[in-house]
Amino acid sequence: MLNHMLDRSCRVLNLTIALALAVMVVLVFGNVVLRYVFNSGIAVSEEMSRWLFVWITFLGGIAAIHENAHLGTDMLVSRLSVGGKKVCYVAAHLIMLYITWLCLKGSWQQTLLNADMNAPVTGLSMAMFYASGVVFSVCAAVLLLLRLLRALTGKTQEQELVMSTESEESIASVGVKKA
Repeated sequence: MLNHMLDRSCRVLNLTIALALAVMVVLVFGNVVLRYVFNSGIAVSEEMSRWLFVWITFLGGIAAIHENAHLGTDMLVSRLSVGGKKVCYVAAHLIMLYITWLCLKGSWQQTLLNADMNAPVTGLSMAMFYASGVVFSVCAAVLLLLRLLRALTGKTQEQELVMSTESEESIASVGVKKA
């Protein structure tokens, strides 16, 4: 039930990212065309594109955590026993939770500091810009805590304990070797 809800939320998140990327492309491309063809432009294009890029980055980080898609190396961990893998998995999650806490703390402080400041072109509160870090931190912490809880209760399988995603080049070369 929980996994289904998380998967559905991640799909919505990915659609939101795709929509934000489409808006960003339209704004930038439209601004370029207007600037070079009609000698005018969209005033909010640069500011909104920058904001969307930041939000896309943080939302993409949430999706990557959910899908375990961050690149990593498993040179050491893959050679450990199941107990060693579990210790490394728990330690890595505790470190990631600490870093997430630091990100949350800093983003929250920046959100509060900039709550009464407005963006120069759109007039929107700058708190919305820094809230991307707060949203990322809260969502990432929930996902990391759920994984940590699964590991501590013994519900994590051995192949899940190696938190590494191979690069596309490595996957392609393995695929060629198998063929």
